[in-house]
Amino acid sequence: MSEQPRRPQKPGKPYRRPQKDPVRMLAFEALRAVDERDAYANLVLPPLLRKAREKSDFDARDAALATELVYGTLRRQGTYDAVISACVDRPLREVDPPVLDVLSLGVHQLLGTRIPTHAAVSASVELARVVLGDGRAKFVNAVLRKVARQDLDAWLEQVAPPYDEDPEDHLAVVHSHPRWVVSALWDSLGGGRAGIEDLLEADNERPEVTLVARPGRSTSEELLDALDEDSALPGRWSPYAVRLTEGGEPGAIDAVREGRAGVQDEGSQLVALALANAPLDGPDRAWLDGCAGPGGKAAMLAGLAAQRGATLLASEKQPHRAGLVAKALAGNPGPYQVIAADGTRPPWRPGTFDRVLMDVPCTGLGALRRRPEARWRRRPEDLDGFAPLQRGLLRTALDSVRVGGVVGYATCSPHLAETRAVVDDVLKHFEGGSAELLDARPLLPGVPALGDGPDVQLWPHLHGTDAMYLALIRRTG
Repeated sequence: MSEQPRRPQKPGKPYRRPQKDPVRMLAFEALRAVDERDAYANLVLPPLLRKAREKSDFDARDAALATELVYGTLRRQGTYDAVISACVDRPLREVDPPVLDVLSLGVHQLLGTRIPTHAAVSASVELARVVLGDGRAKFVNAVLRKVARQDLDAWLEQVAPPYDEDPEDHLAVVHSHPRWVVSALWDSLGGGRAGIEDLLEADNERPEVTLVARPGRSTSEELLDALDEDSALPGRWSPYAVRLTEGGEPGAIDAVREGRAGVQDEGSQLVALALANAPLDGPDRAWLDGCAGPGGKAAMLAGLAAQRGATLLASEKQPHRAGLVAKALAGNPGPYQVIAADGTRPPWRPGTFDRVLMDVPCTGLGALRRRPEARWRRRPEDLDGFAPLQRGLLRTALDSVRVGGVVGYATCSPHLAETRAVVDDVLKHFEGGSAELLDARPLLPGVPALGDGPDVQLWPHLHGTDAMYLALIRRTG
């Protein structure tokens, strides 16, 4: 029997080296830094972008896409984890973190941007080949092709429990917040479903960059004149604020580069203004910022104090943060002093100051728009760690102010355990004399939806600010 002739074998495809995409490589590096080093994206990303611009033709559009990929992935991480879990055959904790970062970047491109499906999958697989190797790139390709079969709404129908069965878990998955954070924000906000959904959605939107013209050193008019009229607007509430509506580079503005202006959320500005304008009984010569780092509120207070012939003492426990405060205050037109000191064991005498601001360390749940990774790092037990410090610092503030003077207790968290619970507890057990809450609402003129008072809670969805809290307390005896 004669042998059948063999079919000629097709030549195999030549191996193609993966191509590095600088935008997605940068986004991946930023996510790895956030994951591995507990870094914050707003600190990691700027130097990576500067380095990319210096090394290549990395332009403004590339920078904008890289920024969106990083922040969008971090903000929607909870939702994307639920989608990825539905597409893999193992628990997510068993997926290597670098693989999960590549997958999350890919899912954000598929479900959270207008990048075409084919481009999103192919670019993500190419990134996986570069940073993970060809073997794991096949896994990434298979998962992303499953994800691409549905849009975000269809996936949410599949992975989120119905609202009627479990409202908090539904909101947690749909709006990408840990369940305990949803519960805490809802308790503080009150009301029904519409309000909490608006708040959670606002946390997932990119915030505007807001500038502050430091009193006595610059004006909002100067900042607006330095900017294109299509890219900047006056602040909503603060007379010193300017909003950059189309991004932009604050460091390109002379006043910012020279330290006469800075980047500062409008809620933070309002807290400083309210304390500065609170009515006093008696003199108004000595002011204290007891937790001054990194210096935004201190710089504003120093300028306002100088206009009245008063002096500011800015105290910060951490020396490197005290250095940031000194930099922010450099060039202030009036006298001031910056020291590194523990606010719970202050070196100054009791009853020294007429006005005291104590913006205490907290969980930061009010700034999740700016630091989206914080929502995944914080745990309910963190509140127990902050509670003694917050109470101790408020007691110090009340001891430090003279009778007739005013204390501002502020925190960038709306959690009731860090706001009203602290104030109520300290005032109830204050042994240094007597004190009373002032109505802070009239000191934020024009700002709507401030509640029943006397304290004030700002909200991203209502005021366009971080969720700053402020209570004003007058020492009465």
